[in-house]
Formats: sequence, C-alpha cells, structure tokens
Amino acid sequence: MYITITAQKLGKTYAQSAAEFVEYLEKENQGLEWEEMEHFFNQYSDEISAENVIKEIDDNTAKLKKVEPKFYSITVNPSKYELRKLQNSSEDLKRYTRAIMKDYASSFNRDINGKPITVDDIKYFAKIEHQRTFKGTDRQVRENQPFATKILKLKKEIWKIENDELTGNIKQLKSEIAKLEASAPHQSRGLGRKRIVQGMQKEGSQSHIHIIVSRKDASNSVSLSPGSKYRSSEVMLNGKMVKRGFDRDSFFTKAEKTFDATFGYKRNYAESYQSKKDFIKNPKLYFSVLLGLPASEKAIAFKILGKSGVPIASIPTNKVQVALKTIRYLKRGVEVAIKSGSIGI
Repeated sequence: MYITITAQKLGKTYAQSAAEFVEYLEKENQGLEWEEMEHFFNQYSDEISAENVIKEIDDNTAKLKKVEPKFYSITVNPSKYELRKLQNSSEDLKRYTRAIMKDYASSFNRDINGKPITVDDIKYFAKIEHQRTFKGTDRQVRENQPFATKILKLKKEIWKIENDELTGNIKQLKSEIAKLEASAPHQSRGLGRKRIVQGMQKEGSQSHIHIIVSRKDASNSVSLSPGSKYRSSEVMLNGKMVKRGFDRDSFFTKAEKTFDATFGYKRNYAESYQSKKDFIKNPKLYFSVLLGLPASEKAIAFKILGKSGVPIASIPTNKVQVALKTIRYLKRGVEVAIKSGSIGI
C-alpha cells in the first residue's frame, strides 16, 4: 500500500478551483456510456457528477486565502499483492475508501463544537481508477532512455535522407532501429512486445483510489489541514485553548490495519508501514528483522523485494553481515521496494 496526501499546487500558488483536477480524474470515462463509467462517490452517495464535485469543493472555501490550499488530494495505491485479495475491485475499493475516511477523520487532533471529528465532518469525493501510464521518472522509462535517444537520432537521419538533406541507407538504419527497440531492457509483456516509453499504459491490475478532500469541514466553518505540522498540541485562539494538528503516522497505520482486517490480508514485514519506518530510522534494525523472519515469511519478503528491483544476491545472509557498507549499497533499491509495497510517510 502506498498512500500520499498532497495539496494541489499550480506552480507556486494553490489551485483556486477543483475543476482541472476533476477533469483529469474523468479521463478514463471518455467515450463510455453512463453505466460503464466509474463515478465519484462519498461516504453515503454513489454516482455523483463531476459538476457537482467541483461546485461542492469550490463553494466550501470560506475565509481561505489564495496562499492556502483549498483542497487536498489523497491517493491510495494498493500493491498487486493486495489487489489480489479483492473480489470486486471497484466495490471493494469503495468500501475500503469509506472505512479509511473514518480513520482520516479520527486522526485529527481537533474538536468541533466540543465533539471529536467524525467522517460526517469531512467533505470529500472519491473516484476509482483502473489504469496507470508510465511516467518519465519511472525506472523502466529512465533505463530505456539511452536506447530512445539513439532511436530518435536514427529516425532523424532517415527523415533527412528522405528529404534529400543527407545520403545513406534507409533500410540499414531501420534495421538498426529494430535492433535497438528489441534490445531495450524494459519491454511490455503483452502481445507484440514493445519498448516501454513514457505514456504507455501499464499492464496488470492497476486499480487505485483518488480522493479530493476539502480543506474546510462539511459546515464550511472549520479548517482541517492534513498538512499540519502540529501532530498533537493546543494553542490559544480567540481567548480559548483549542486542539490542532493531524497525525499522519496514526492515519497510515490505521489505513493499513483497516485493509488487513477488511479483506483478511496477511501482511508481510517487507510490505508493512512499520518496515518503512524501521528502514528510515534504523536500517540495521530493518535488515535484522528481515533476516529474523520465519523461513516461509522471509522467502515471501525476498520475493517482494526482488520484484521491486532490489539486488537480492547482495542482501546479507546473516545478522553479522548487516554492515553499514551493505546498507548504503542497498539503500536505493530497498527505498524503491518499500515505496511500491507500503504506505508512504
């Protein structure tokens, strides 16, 4: 599971309307009939129109300044292992969304009219997506880039030959391009293998959740920021002591436990939120726990890490070998693996 919470920025300023973000989230619905679409939903309603989402979010910004976020985006990305536990990806992910939004509400260190915040105080709209495309920052695209550069150069040569700006053998150049295409390290696995490029659709189950959360509560009177640096504190405001802050650590922990309880998922240490915290705070402890797992769980952990590009052969085989040099060597690969298989900090 990988969860992110971000304020929606346009350059140096925050988006003043949810319109562009909502339009982006509607991309998978283009060309589909109403009954075939994935619609926006919230805690109690389904099939909410994009227009209504924009209006509800944009009208819920009382007293917010231009330099303050109007809404936040929460993205929930289950791993392929977690997705396998779902019977019906759309309905199951809707159910999970509604459950973790209760976790989200309970992670605020705030009261509204003397009562703890509940999900009914949160104004949000969510949408399930089933597709993902490769970005320029993805490892597969980056490692294919040297081949892409050479291919582009050869294609330019062919264009110049065809336009009498250069002399050369077009057939030979096309043959070189074909060899480069086939030699690129990352290829699609479907019919007609192709070099992975930016914008290409990713294969396999890619279902994930996008949630738009208003900065203001449902009454449009209280500001609720999940970006607050004040995890759990009190401050004097208008002569009153008020609580403030959002505990992200608590939210991420609850979200993971909610998934496991909801779908009966047996989580391996290598894909847990706790493992990511261990790795960041104490890498030596991380490897020690990893190596101390029962044989069957350790085999699964190594498989998870291996699928994510970690050089398994270089992982120490016993606790004595957990040395600083080894940790530094593996750090980058393990960071990728942890990011792809656990909740982000």
